Amino acid sequence: MAVREIKPGVYSVGAIDWDRTVFDELIPLPEGTSYNSYLIKGREKTALIDTVDPAKEHILMENLDELGVEKIDYIVANHAEQDHSGSIPAVLERYPEAKVVTNAKCKGFLVDLLHIPDERFMIINDGDELSLGDKTLRFVFTPWVHWPETMSTYLVEDRILFTCDFFGSHVATSDLYAKGNYEVYAGAKRYYAEIMMPFRMMVRKNVQKIESMDVEIIAPSHGPLYKDPKFIIDAYKDWTSDDVKNEAIIAYVSMHGSTKKAAEHLAGALMERGISVKVFNLSTADIGELAMALVDAATMVIAAPTVLGGIHPSAIYAAYLVNALRPKLKVMGIISSYSWGGMAAQHVQNCISVIKPDMLEPLLIKGDPEEEDLRKIEAMADEILKKHRDLNLIEKGGE
Repeated sequence: MAVREIKPGVYSVGAIDWDRTVFDELIPLPEGTSYNSYLIKGREKTALIDTVDPAKEHILMENLDELGVEKIDYIVANHAEQDHSGSIPAVLERYPEAKVVTNAKCKGFLVDLLHIPDERFMIINDGDELSLGDKTLRFVFTPWVHWPETMSTYLVEDRILFTCDFFGSHVATSDLYAKGNYEVYAGAKRYYAEIMMPFRMMVRKNVQKIESMDVEIIAPSHGPLYKDPKFIIDAYKDWTSDDVKNEAIIAYVSMHGSTKKAAEHLAGALMERGISVKVFNLSTADIGELAMALVDAATMVIAAPTVLGGIHPSAIYAAYLVNALRPKLKVMGIISSYSWGGMAAQHVQNCISVIKPDMLEPLLIKGDPEEEDLRKIEAMADEILKKHRDLNLIEKGGE
């Protein structure tokens, strides 16, 4: 990866990971990712903002060589997770005079994860400043985006805010900056949905903190940089708000077609009532796409058959995911088809303990849906419509 200059004395020296397809052995990466690292050359001191995943350590070193960096005084660790911190030991070995600059909580994590010696650290507090000569770093604590120790670093003179995971996106792109805001919106929303949404209230507070600052460029550690900070800040304000949209998610799995019929009938009934619907087949669905849909949806219905007296495991996984991501869902429903065991609905309800949506009466279908079952699905659609109207998502007088 070539070194790119952001402003005089400020360089992008990280790595693009074009081939990575999964993150944390869990999250699909349909567009790869990047590990952004930034070098700041001051008149007196040089600082490196975050490093890269150890798998791309060689690229970081090559980029530092390309710039002819003979000395690094400070390695700022905004976040301890290894895709940003994992190459710190290698940088410390090459630049033995360097100090790791971070907060006390992050230091503890770095010691546990990377066994960095205590004497290599410089501990800072929220609002502290560090001079590089003609450039000044100001540290802004932004906890729970998405770990408790996360912080951002503000380059005062150049008005660049280095936010690490905050405002990031898993996108492998040769573009240094976001081009056409619509192109990066989906990637940023997916990223927020997958790792930031569980901490929505804390993220909202940190957005307010960032919004009050005089920032020209937001430089995250995944994905492109933002020359238009207002775009990504406004997106986060929307996502972290309490507002939901007139949208319903139907997440289903079907073994012999009965549950699929029920899910498809509900989707059609909701569409007829003016409700936007997103349908996910849990046996093949991308969980990132499902997480994105959960950011805005007012309603979610999980539809699944009974397996050996319990709900299908894919439905349990979906319910667990919803509970872990803590979306702002207002309404939830359950549809379950069965032959001889009808406890499946209770198993889903037991998985949803953190969020508190308004639970619809579970709809149990014995065997293949008959006319009476279809009428009950229509009644469920009517109930969802009523609740959307009560939430002022649809005008009271009609769809």
